[in-house]
Amino acid sequence: MSSSTGAWPPPRAFWTETLPEKTFGMTRPHLFKDVVPASAANADAVLDGFAAIRRAHTAGQEITANARVYVGEAERPDLVETVLSADGWPRGGFTAWMQEQVGAERFSLVLNTLESVSPPLAAGLGELVGALIDGWGVPAGGAELVAFVGNYSGTAFGVHEGYENAFLTHYGPGTKNFYCWPAEVYRKLTGSTAPLFGDYTWLLEHGEHFALEPGDALFLPERVFHVGRQSEFSVSVAIPLYTFPDAAIARAWVAPDLLDTVLASKPDTDAGRPSPMQPLPGGPAELARRLGEVTAAALTAAAEQAAATADQHAHQRWYTVLSNGGWQHSVQDLARDEAVAAFAAAPLIPGTSVAVRAPYRLIVTGEQAFLRGYEAAADPTVLTPDLVKRLNTGPTPLPDDPQVLDVIRTLGATGGLTVTASPEESA
Repeated sequence: MSSSTGAWPPPRAFWTETLPEKTFGMTRPHLFKDVVPASAANADAVLDGFAAIRRAHTAGQEITANARVYVGEAERPDLVETVLSADGWPRGGFTAWMQEQVGAERFSLVLNTLESVSPPLAAGLGELVGALIDGWGVPAGGAELVAFVGNYSGTAFGVHEGYENAFLTHYGPGTKNFYCWPAEVYRKLTGSTAPLFGDYTWLLEHGEHFALEPGDALFLPERVFHVGRQSEFSVSVAIPLYTFPDAAIARAWVAPDLLDTVLASKPDTDAGRPSPMQPLPGGPAELARRLGEVTAAALTAAAEQAAATADQHAHQRWYTVLSNGGWQHSVQDLARDEAVAAFAAAPLIPGTSVAVRAPYRLIVTGEQAFLRGYEAAADPTVLTPDLVKRLNTGPTPLPDDPQVLDVIRTLGATGGLTVTASPEESA
């Protein structure tokens, strides 16, 4: 089964009508043909992203994006240093170059967090993510770009389960054969939910088969088992949408701040004073009683403050994701660091034209400004709705206003702004 969206990025009707209909309410895989134009994403852009990872490695710069190398189904950490530090490949010769580096004919290269090293892919596929957010909803943890590069005969992870909704976009040049199984079918066939490695050809005839060609996008629902296979070199990029269980979000985001507040050990308070020495004959009972009382009081206070703390975190996380173009927030973001350096090097004077970098977005809510996943204080009388709109929609000449120039410098430090023209060029 296949179909095309007919437009790029897919229009709102695709997310509200076509996608739910074709996927039985986002529960079944579906292949959309000829969706992603080469101008938005292509194999060369992915390899350029890998080159950026190599560049950071040579410079000794720590970044979140990383490369993993596999030969067959075996991960080869020992080869990562080799492919990161070797001289670059000749134009059009990447496959032969990789074969030489890994000492094998067939290989797999997996690149994580590619959006943090490739501005073209972050912007191009960011159009897809932006349309998805507008038409479907916001993934609380953001989205990621994970590239699968190589001529491997099967995904190095074996037949495995995907834990989140995702789109798999394909750029060729070879065709990728993709097989999917609903969780209940996979369990019935294999007797387990564990990944299946080795010779699983017997399983393929029981799976739903999709042939991905350049420009195609496969919707892959959460909790579906899958594997990709190919006979020639190709490049694919998965876009997982990180939503996470509510309990996991509360445990990671809300609970730590809440417990730090209600269990603050301030001097001269009952919770802050050192516990007295406990007589040996009495055993641990008195210590347990004291700790129980402190814990119970803290949890009672935490329950009373939970809604307010959750609201604060939800607000922050929501605008962090939206201002970051829908991408997950990465602290060691190479593309961001380079954007910050480029903005800082440009003269910022009245008449300079600046704009928000695609796919990021400037959002001002109350006295907070969010841009590229970072938060800064904002004076709404300076960073007015009109100025925010103009910055988001295109180049904006800066006025002769010290307050505006100051706030633009602050926002430039997020890596979310670019200087588009100097005053002389704008004249």
